Amino acid sequence: MSAEEYDPRFFPDPVPDHLSLPRLEGTALKTLPEHLQSVLLTECVEPALRRRNYGDGQFYVGQDSGIYYAMTDRIEDGMVRPDWFLVGWVPPTLDGETRLSYVRWIEGVCPDVILEFTRGDGAEERDRTPYRGKFWRYDRALRTGYYGIHDLDSGRLEVFIQVPGTMDPLTPNERGHFPVRKLGLELGVWEGEYHHVRRPWLRWWDDQGRLLPTAQERAERLADKVRALGVDPDQE
Repeated sequence: MSAEEYDPRFFPDPVPDHLSLPRLEGTALKTLPEHLQSVLLTECVEPALRRRNYGDGQFYVGQDSGIYYAMTDRIEDGMVRPDWFLVGWVPPTLDGETRLSYVRWIEGVCPDVILEFTRGDGAEERDRTPYRGKFWRYDRALRTGYYGIHDLDSGRLEVFIQVPGTMDPLTPNERGHFPVRKLGLELGVWEGEYHHVRRPWLRWWDDQGRLLPTAQERAERLADKVRALGVDPDQE
């Protein structure tokens, strides 16, 4: 059946899961800034999610991995592969197996956040063509809570929020950040250096406007506190 004809009431037996579905590889290689951007987002937000949002680490972060949402004749017609996404209140592994993809028809939970990194006009990420456009599928097929489009070259960020019937543009707050209220966090652009690369990076802040730190930044803050006590943190 085609994506247009897809009817979720009819499932094959057995129902395909993340182990039996193909792991489709894209034709384009991910660039270093794209890869580092995904790592940066995950590195900073995971401690906050464990501490504040999802008990016992019950969430899944995907980086350039598949979300299957419809069983179609051409399996790729019912699959999307965002650059970065977060699904809350699902286990990070399934039956002890590392997730190979996220299968919506198995777990039924919509993504809380999907982010795409673009270069140029981002027409593909804004395509609302029914059943085929990326924006349409994130909105209507997946009912994503928040959808962000980040231009890697200019640093520009747009965020859309799910409201009844559609996704509307989200207005930034007084700090220039986009509030993701479900998480109690803010998403914005930070100019700085990460892994020796200086550029505008997409990053997370808490709802008080405090930047969520990287592992290195956390270590540096701890070292500063130790020094304030008169102890040399580098001393054996």
